[in-house]
Amino acid sequence: MTKYQVVGIGNAMVDVLTQCDDDFLDWMGIEKGIMQLIERDRAEKLYAAMKERTQAPGGSVGNTLAGLGNLGLKTAFIGRVKDDALGRFYAKSLETEGTDFPNPPSASAELPTSRSMIFVTKDGERSMNTYLGAGADFGPGDLDEDVIRVSDYLFLEGYLFDKDQGKSAFLKAAKASHAGGGKAGISLSDPFCVDRHRADFRRLVHDQMDYVIGNRHEWCSLYQTDDLDAALDQARVDCPMVVCTRSGEDVLLIRGEEKVEVPVHRVVPVDATGAGDQFAAGFLYGMATGQNLATAGRMGCIAAAEVISHFGARPETDVKALFRAHGLV
Repeated sequence: MTKYQVVGIGNAMVDVLTQCDDDFLDWMGIEKGIMQLIERDRAEKLYAAMKERTQAPGGSVGNTLAGLGNLGLKTAFIGRVKDDALGRFYAKSLETEGTDFPNPPSASAELPTSRSMIFVTKDGERSMNTYLGAGADFGPGDLDEDVIRVSDYLFLEGYLFDKDQGKSAFLKAAKASHAGGGKAGISLSDPFCVDRHRADFRRLVHDQMDYVIGNRHEWCSLYQTDDLDAALDQARVDCPMVVCTRSGEDVLLIRGEEKVEVPVHRVVPVDATGAGDQFAAGFLYGMATGQNLATAGRMGCIAAAEVISHFGARPETDVKALFRAHGLV
């Protein structure tokens, strides 16, 4: 059995990106700057309206695993795709990028492979219209516990917590990770997702997670407060390691009594898609290679800055070379 440094579980989603202006968003009834869940008919309509489409394997944790592969770690991604054109594209693309995909495309999946139409305006804002499809039906039966037991780090995608089978799969995965001596963590993913499942998220963070990554809005939602300091004080009681990104402000990292603030170099984004995903990649690379908390946080910030400097959610340059240039490796 192959030993992995990081295994991720998430919605295996194909990203379909295009550039547009605000008038196009208004014309198509797309709300700017947020992620909207859509039905299959709406997905087909938006797809047909997109010009000069760019197609890439995506999903939040899928993007993170691609970033880790770029950095040279041994990784695997566990997700559910249908045996259709997009599903086969997704599986082949991950493997080409160096990330193992243990779950083969499923001929029995009732829904098509998940996809997200992402409309990027000139100011770098992303407006995401997501059809959840087959990936959102991930459950315990899709989980290969043997793969997780031989991984140092497990990284879960909060979006999959929307369904009961996803919750069951996460609990099963966390237990498998701990049984193998690994560390389990989650990205909170979205404040609305946290709002819908606050009690279950709180229980998972307190009982099973060794680390949690979220932004200020997600942490405040989790603990039902507008005071970020109060939210993080509660989080550090519930979880051994807490990471909070703050949209261009210093990143906060807390582990026990240790608290680190990592400065963020502000840049004008070309495309903000994937910034949080690549921050997670840089941070997890630091943790998986034994770096201290401050260095892991700096790696996350550098990886995020790289991805927002160009169109698309995955790195286009050698991020490890950027780490070297900053004296981190």
